[in-house]
Amino acid sequence: MSDGSLDWDHYRTLLAVLQEGSQSGAARALGVSQPTVGRHVEALELAAGKPLFLRSHQGLLPTETALSMRSHAESMAASAAALARAASADGEAPEGTVRISASEVIGLAVLPPILADLQDRHPRLTIELWLSDAVEDLLRLEADIAVRMVPPTQGALVSRRIGAIPLGFHAHRRYLDRHGTPENLVELLSHRLIGFDRQLPYVRQMLTFHPELADARFDFRTDSNMAQLAMIRAGGGIGVCQTALAATDPDLVPVLPGLIDLKLETYLVMHEDLKASPRCRVTFDALVQGLLAYLAPERRRSRG
Repeated sequence: MSDGSLDWDHYRTLLAVLQEGSQSGAARALGVSQPTVGRHVEALELAAGKPLFLRSHQGLLPTETALSMRSHAESMAASAAALARAASADGEAPEGTVRISASEVIGLAVLPPILADLQDRHPRLTIELWLSDAVEDLLRLEADIAVRMVPPTQGALVSRRIGAIPLGFHAHRRYLDRHGTPENLVELLSHRLIGFDRQLPYVRQMLTFHPELADARFDFRTDSNMAQLAMIRAGGGIGVCQTALAATDPDLVPVLPGLIDLKLETYLVMHEDLKASPRCRVTFDALVQGLLAYLAPERRRSRG
């Protein structure tokens, strides 16, 4: 497929229709008229020489051709967003937009004070915080900087190991008063457990070191770590959370402390092409300092 009349707007429309499932939904998402979306789709189908969507009672169903184009359209969208962030900077001062990818817990409970202080010092910085537990591809420029819970394996990245974030089983005092406190792993597995629904990369890494937890049956399952923490705080059962966060709530009690050593290795990662960018460099340094400070109490306890 080759047609010089096609531009990024056409592929952005294709991506919107794939995401929304209809031309009307794509038009609303893009802020354009439905006839404009229709013209873009027709131009793409003309260039491809085959249909991209089939109509059904469920909406527009993408053909194999449309699905094969999706990853390329997503790459174009990421590149366009990265170009816009790069263009937002002016001169040598730290200004412009920086997009950060972080897990839900880190993004909601740890990063806000770090980023607030950063923007106090550099008010011309704009921060985009993308909450995701998935390992985002920095090489595709989906984010400028990522806080990751697994070691980076891609080349062309600048990375800094922050350290291991301790995790532990915790329960609300109310739950333990009603159901008792387990004294060993066998008793723990008989309690109402709060855990994950899918084995995300950090979960698989944890089970590699603690295969005994693979037999755990979760009575409450969610891939949202914040939802797990909320359920623990509600007295819904025993679950795993960061010990530093649990320590801020006097009603959360460690369960079997020291029996199972759970840790999340944490890394800060950035594409090497961005290390000379003032907006990214100052943000990367601030995140390193802030995350190290977050881990400092745990490091002092482990040395003690």
